[in-house]
Amino acid sequence: MAVFTEVSFDEAGALLSSLDLGQLQSIKGAAGGIENTNYFVDTDQGQFVLTLFERLTFEQLPFYLYLMKHLATHGIPVPNPVADASGNILHRVKGKPAAVVNKLRGHSELAPTAAHCASVGEMLARMHLAGLDYPRRQPNLRGLNWWNDTVPLVLPQLGDSPRSLILGELAYQNHVAESAAYRSLPRGAIHADLFRDNVMFENSQLTGFFDFYFAGCDIFLFDIGICLNDWCIDLASGALDAARADVFMAAYQGVRPLTTQERSLLPSQQRAGALRFWISRLWDFHLPREAAVLTAHDPGHFERVLRERLAHPYTL
Repeated sequence: MAVFTEVSFDEAGALLSSLDLGQLQSIKGAAGGIENTNYFVDTDQGQFVLTLFERLTFEQLPFYLYLMKHLATHGIPVPNPVADASGNILHRVKGKPAAVVNKLRGHSELAPTAAHCASVGEMLARMHLAGLDYPRRQPNLRGLNWWNDTVPLVLPQLGDSPRSLILGELAYQNHVAESAAYRSLPRGAIHADLFRDNVMFENSQLTGFFDFYFAGCDIFLFDIGICLNDWCIDLASGALDAARADVFMAAYQGVRPLTTQERSLLPSQQRAGALRFWISRLWDFHLPREAAVLTAHDPGHFERVLRERLAHPYTL
């Protein structure tokens, strides 16, 4: 989260009042992440998160907001967008699209154990199944097409070795995406950004997934690869912790077993997840937008993760 657009106490208070959420007591800008403007807002009725969308448009946002509502009504613990008196869940603040959601209980677990990984794996599978009948469709906007468009923009920032790696991996992912096995993979609504800091726990119990604003319709296996690359690795080296990965996958498959094609292509989608976030971090680091509060992530982290997935593929 970041602050690109300043919102005053009175501006936030007016929106919360219009949503019948009570009297605003405090507002605080959130400094993590890099896509949207986020504020933690407390009222006399509860704690909420106000988000102003800096890149997503009024036309794109219903997919994300109604996906969250759909999942919430299907028993998945996610933030539930608040509607106004007319039933609208997409609002306007400072001329920008905005939403208000309930703040989830608990905290992010940044040093997950096997038990945490199992909880995330099980809930991810439940989320995938719950989204199968979600009627809205929108592609993963940070998928292969975006990688192909963005890599040429970041190449001038790379030395010879990372340049060779990123071009080779991009060519490989284009080849995989053209295969019959890939086209047969189960797909639907995915989170596409389910990192440790986007999941909440309270007393070791998973209390919710949040930050769905990279979600889209894509293969479920891509979501799994992203999770394995964050929940089940040593952050310093990018090396996979096989014990945590095994527990994560066992919990996921206890709800939704993988197909034969998914099992075969699992290593490719761990590589795909690493490539996606390496590209986006390069883009955000070298071509940043101005923000009042902004924390850029280290692009080198996912270069290391990708090299580890190439050197030591994880299979079932």
